[in-house]
Amino acid sequence: MNNRQLFLSHLAQTTDFPLMIEVEKAEGVYLFGPNGEKYLDLISGIGVSNVGHRHPKVLQAIHNQLDKYLHLMVYGEYVQSPQVELAKALTDTLPDTLDNVYLVNSGSEAVEGALKLAKRYTNRREILSCVNAYHGSSHGSLSVGGNEIFKRAYRPLLPGIKNIFYGSFSDLTQITPDTAAVIIETIQGEAGIRVACKEYFQALRRRCDETGTLLILDEIQAGFGRTGKFWAFEHFDIVPDVLVCAKGMGGGMPIGAFIANKEVMGVFKNNPLLGHITTFGGHPVSAAASLATLKILLEENLISQVEAKANLFKSLLVHPKIRSIRNKGLMMAVEFDSFDILKPIIDRAIELGVITDWFLFCDDSMRIAPPLVITEDQIREACRMILQAIDTD
Repeated sequence: MNNRQLFLSHLAQTTDFPLMIEVEKAEGVYLFGPNGEKYLDLISGIGVSNVGHRHPKVLQAIHNQLDKYLHLMVYGEYVQSPQVELAKALTDTLPDTLDNVYLVNSGSEAVEGALKLAKRYTNRREILSCVNAYHGSSHGSLSVGGNEIFKRAYRPLLPGIKNIFYGSFSDLTQITPDTAAVIIETIQGEAGIRVACKEYFQALRRRCDETGTLLILDEIQAGFGRTGKFWAFEHFDIVPDVLVCAKGMGGGMPIGAFIANKEVMGVFKNNPLLGHITTFGGHPVSAAASLATLKILLEENLISQVEAKANLFKSLLVHPKIRSIRNKGLMMAVEFDSFDILKPIIDRAIELGVITDWFLFCDDSMRIAPPLVITEDQIREACRMILQAIDTD
């Protein structure tokens, strides 16, 4: 049996129509197949490869750590340089009130930890999240997701969850002294790149302060330079109580984190002790890769180039079938009239050599979220293929 047959026979499937692109190697913004296929990756493994595939400095950090040690002990017991150095580097990018980092393996796990933290710190049980939010697929993170289609088969989920509309000022009155936390994506991703105004986020921050509610910002997709700032909340002049990140954090390695201040995070130490546990969280190889990724973003000025690259995409992707382009930096949604129009375009684009996608809760829009290292020439190449795909009957 070949790899494709083995994939279908033995690897658990999540749809009846996987992309089935076979990849032998990846480099920069390209994926390469076993028979000479070459694909320009415009989705970065869904927001993961912010510094491109196999960045040399990330590979070097991984190799250096392999020569020292791999897993040693469950999280939080041994002093391990990759974890310590990464935590310090992360807090250096953040306001002083976000000075304590809990490292985990993924975005969904980071959300789980943040939800537990909010309940434990406030001694409250109600949590508000947004309609069409996506925070992950485990039971807790699914509970605060905002789309019933993905939730109904798995109920009962966590009690005490209420949904508000992202960007709605009137819904902020639902935040009360009974609310442990509001969890919200700074930029809504799977809803199709929705961006609330600065005034909304500042009103949200004030309301949380008035009610003693923790504000959890989910930047699993939006963090690590994706929007043209290191953190997306920097666009809105607010600071969260808890920040959640993953995806672009690891340079292609699995890692996530939730970040708060030392007082808030300290509730995990007692009553009960070991209030949150992970075996592999902050794995030293992933932590080393993450630290290298963070340094690349800062030292190679990739973040300062994001807006110009996004504007180039918008200037080139002009076509009668394109209804609009929504974006915050290189988180982009190209809107068409329907999924029936979009899906054949995505399929033809892959045949031409460029990979795009749609959104879980917005299937009339094409996802564009390329590695931040993409060049202007590569943007022109990608847009040419997308327009060709649109024009192909």
